[in-house]
Amino acid sequence: MDNKEKTNVKVLDNEYAKKQYAKYAKEQRQIIFRRRRLLAIFVVAAIIFLSVGISLFNDYLRLQKLETFKEETVAEQKDVSKQTEGLQKDVSLLKDKDYVAKMARSRFLYSDDDEIVFPLPENETDGISENEKTTNQSD
Repeated sequence: MDNKEKTNVKVLDNEYAKKQYAKYAKEQRQIIFRRRRLLAIFVVAAIIFLSVGISLFNDYLRLQKLETFKEETVAEQKDVSKQTEGLQKDVSLLKDKDYVAKMARSRFLYSDDDEIVFPLPENETDGISENEKTTNQSD
């Protein structure tokens, strides 16, 4: 049945029909050109958005690394400030002559003229506290 319908349709072969076919073909070419141009614009826009997105993502990762580095340095700064405070306390104690004399007696086994030092084999931390006790008792 389709064959009969196709055979019944005939194309006019006059000037008006040729102009209409040419006009239709020109419109189709313009439509194809517009679609290609629109596709090219979308491709360029997608490339731009993709490159901007990648750079934003890289900047975000860099920001995260910098924030963790900042947190580490702040924690390290707190530790260093605590150490500085402890060292400043030690410096202020070392300005006291009595404290320096006690330290010299306990660590290096120095003694006054009327003192006798008995070194005991103990741990270094225990030895310091025991030596301080013995020197304090003889004073």
